[in-house]
Amino acid sequence: MTGVRSSTVDGVVTRSARRTPERTALRYADRTWTYRALDEAVGTAAAVLMTGHGLRPGDRVASYAHNSDAYLIAFLACARAGLVHVPVNQNLTGEDLAYILSQSGSSLVLTDPDLAGRVPDGYAARALRDAPDSLLTELAAPRAFAPTHEPAADDLVQLLYTSGTTALPKGAMMTHGALVHEYVSAVTALDLRAGDRPVHALPLYHSAQMHVFLLPYLAVGAENTVLDSPDAGRIFDLVESGQADSLFAPPTVWIGLANHPDFARRDLGGLRKAYYGASIMPVPVLERLRDRLPGLAFYNCFGQSEIGPLATVLGPDEHQGRMDSCGRPVLFVEAKVVDENGKDVPDGTAGEVVYRSPQLCSGYWDKPEESAEAFRDGWFHSGDLAVRDPEGYFTVVDRVKDVINSGGVLVASRQVEDALYTHPAVAETAVVGLPDERWIEAVTAVVVLRGEATEAELIAHARERLAHFKAPKRVVFVDGLPRNASGKILKRELRDRFA
Repeated sequence: MTGVRSSTVDGVVTRSARRTPERTALRYADRTWTYRALDEAVGTAAAVLMTGHGLRPGDRVASYAHNSDAYLIAFLACARAGLVHVPVNQNLTGEDLAYILSQSGSSLVLTDPDLAGRVPDGYAARALRDAPDSLLTELAAPRAFAPTHEPAADDLVQLLYTSGTTALPKGAMMTHGALVHEYVSAVTALDLRAGDRPVHALPLYHSAQMHVFLLPYLAVGAENTVLDSPDAGRIFDLVESGQADSLFAPPTVWIGLANHPDFARRDLGGLRKAYYGASIMPVPVLERLRDRLPGLAFYNCFGQSEIGPLATVLGPDEHQGRMDSCGRPVLFVEAKVVDENGKDVPDGTAGEVVYRSPQLCSGYWDKPEESAEAFRDGWFHSGDLAVRDPEGYFTVVDRVKDVINSGGVLVASRQVEDALYTHPAVAETAVVGLPDERWIEAVTAVVVLRGEATEAELIAHARERLAHFKAPKRVVFVDGLPRNASGKILKRELRDRFA
C-alpha cells in the first residue's frame, strides 16, 4: 500500500518517460537522451551500484564530480535504489572535502577521473564518466533492477549540505516526499512548461539548479540542456540557435552576462524566461537587464537548502514597483516574520523569516542540537531578516548575522549595496561591518570597479541616497569578491580579511 501511494524523486522521471517516451529529455555535450532511454539508464545504474559495491538501502553515496548526464543519472539511480545521495562541491579539497565525506558517513564516492586524486584515502571511489569502467560506460549494457527495498515518501534521498558561509556545513536531511512537494511548488510558481527549452549551467550539486529547475523540468517533460559551466558565449549560442529559451543564474552570473562584450550585440530575443536567486539581485543591475531585454520575463527565486530550496517567488507581473522583493510563498510553504522571542511582528517591521512546509528537511544529519535550534516553536527558523508587506510580499533585508551594528543603530547591508550599485563605476560590492572603537562596527564597502572612482566619491554617492549613518565609513577596492559555489558572497571571509 505504501509503495502504491508514494511519490519518489526518480518516479517523476518515470512518469514523464511513460507519457512521452521518445521526447528528448536531456542533452549534454554530444549525447542526447530520450525520456525512455533516461529512465532505463537510471534502472541500469541502480543495478550497477547495488550489485557492484555491496551497498544497502540507506547507505550514503557522495557525488564529487562535474556537471554531466552521468551526474544526473547517478543521483536518480541512488533515489531508485533507496540510497542517500550526498552532492559535494567539486571545488572542495583537503579538510573541507574530508569533513563532508566523514560527517555524512559516505560508503562510496562517485567522481570524475580528474578529481579522483583528491578523494581522501580510505574511501571507495568510482568514475562516473571518461574512464573505461565508468558508470556511463556500463549503461551501454542495460540490466534490470530488482529493488530489495521500495523507497517511500518518508525515506531519505539526499543530504543537502548548507553553504557553510558562517559555520561548518550541516547536512539537511531531505526525503523523497519533501523534494516532490518542492517540485510541484517550482512548477506552479515558475510557470515551467513542457514546451520550454531550459539550459542548466550552474553546478548540479547545488540544490537550486537540481531541485528548482532540472528535476521539475524533467517532471513536466521539457527538453533540457546541461552545460559544464555558465559560459556566456555558449549560452548566447544556444539562445541564438533556438535551443534555449530559459535560464537560471545567481546575480553574480547575470552581472557577468550583462557586462559581457557580446551581450549588447548578440540576438538574445529568443530568451523568454530569466530566473535569478541564491543571493540578492541588486535593483540597478535588474533594471539594466530589463532595459536591454524588455520582452524577458524575470522571476526572483528565494529560499535555502533546508526547504528544498524554493520558498518564495516574485513573478514577472509582480516586479513593477517591487523589484527589491523576493515575492510571496510558493504553493506548499507557509511563512511569517517574528522577533527574537518568536512573536509575530506587524507588517512593515523587520524580523526573522520562519517556515512551515512539507518541503522542509527532517533536520540536520547527526546534529540533534542544531536541529532543535532550527526547528523550535513549531516553525523552522531561517536566519534571514525580512519585512512582509500587507499584500504578503517579503523583502529580504539581510541575513540575521550580516546586520551591522553601527553606533548602536542596526544597518542592513543590502540597502547600502543597492545605493552603491547605482554608481556607474561599481561592478560588484559587498558591505560588511568591521570592528571599530567608536562605532562598534564601521559600515565598510568592499568594491570591484569597472570604471574610475575614488573612496571619497563612493562615500559621497552613498550619502546622497542614504542617511549618513548608513553610508560607508570606509571603501576597500578589490579585484574580485569571494563566493561559494552557489554565487553567494562570503562576507565572513571579507570580515576576516579586512578586520
